[in-house]
Amino acid sequence: MLLHMSTWAEIEGFLARSKTVVIPIGSNEQHGPTGLLGTDWLCPEIIAHEAQKTGDIIVAPTFNVGMAQHHLDFPGTIALRPSTFMAAIGDWARSLAHHGFDKLYFLNGHGGNVATIEAAFSELYAEASYAGRPRGFACKLKNWWDLKGVMSLANRQFPAGHGSHATPSEIAITQWAYPDAIKAANYAPQIAPTGPIREAKDFRARYADGRMGSDPGLATPEKGGELVAAAVTALIEDVAAFSAEETPNAA
Repeated sequence: MLLHMSTWAEIEGFLARSKTVVIPIGSNEQHGPTGLLGTDWLCPEIIAHEAQKTGDIIVAPTFNVGMAQHHLDFPGTIALRPSTFMAAIGDWARSLAHHGFDKLYFLNGHGGNVATIEAAFSELYAEASYAGRPRGFACKLKNWWDLKGVMSLANRQFPAGHGSHATPSEIAITQWAYPDAIKAANYAPQIAPTGPIREAKDFRARYADGRMGSDPGLATPEKGGELVAAAVTALIEDVAAFSAEETPNAA
């Protein structure tokens, strides 16, 4: 079930049987010469949208801009300051919790988001704790590649040249979902260099075409489909386990 394709009455009906919501979250940033700018939000969205077709889960609209300051010297990248990102996550969470969702599952597609998302969770928990309110909602962060079985599959598919940015696994997922948007390029070197991540000018100087340690040319739609299938199965299981968690009564 997609929240944005539902009516308020349908959401009210869903809440009668489940109070868990999945929120795809990512970033709009460069992904090398062939990767779509939306790759980091498209991957969790693709997986979550596929999962809701067979699992009884609800998926919120995708949070598609994140922590991408180091990519800003590549045209098309859009970034939020950490404070803005945290504030926006907080308001999304408060809105959903206001309606009765008490398990907020953030499916993430950008490693650079992790620290700030976790900090936003801490702010939300602190807000409830300092105000002395009753125990409230729980937040969970899961990177799509950390879903059970996904990274081991990617390692088998891409034993060399996977890298850490503009990876063939994430490119393959977008190729599977959007075959008309597949791009091609002559990579030089074939496998990109790797190293530290700092500010935008430094990043562009180190990684001229935007890749880090990767060879996206290894991606195929077929491999993307395999990754999506594995991720969907694992996501449905992980969301069910999160939903089943019991909140202990306060002493």
